[in-house]
Amino acid sequence: MRSLSTGQIVLLVVLSAILVLTGVWAVSVWGASSGVEMGKHGWIALGLGTFFSLLIGCGLMALMFFSSRSGHDEAADPFRHRERRGP
Repeated sequence: MRSLSTGQIVLLVVLSAILVLTGVWAVSVWGASSGVEMGKHGWIALGLGTFFSLLIGCGLMALMFFSSRSGHDEAADPFRHRERRGP
């Protein structure tokens, strides 16, 4: 197994701290609105918005993956030099 360098350890610590602080902030904001009720239509809108956002995001990522694997990206860049392979 490869050992981590000092820079990678610092990066992991900073990113972990940001993740924890974001979670603490999200929980505090969620709890601050305890007096406000969301109706049935609000929950439906939240669910549909989340579902379609994930659907579009996953679909675009899949299209990007398949486009990269099929070689269409190389043909779109006229200034990129193709690597020449030996015989």
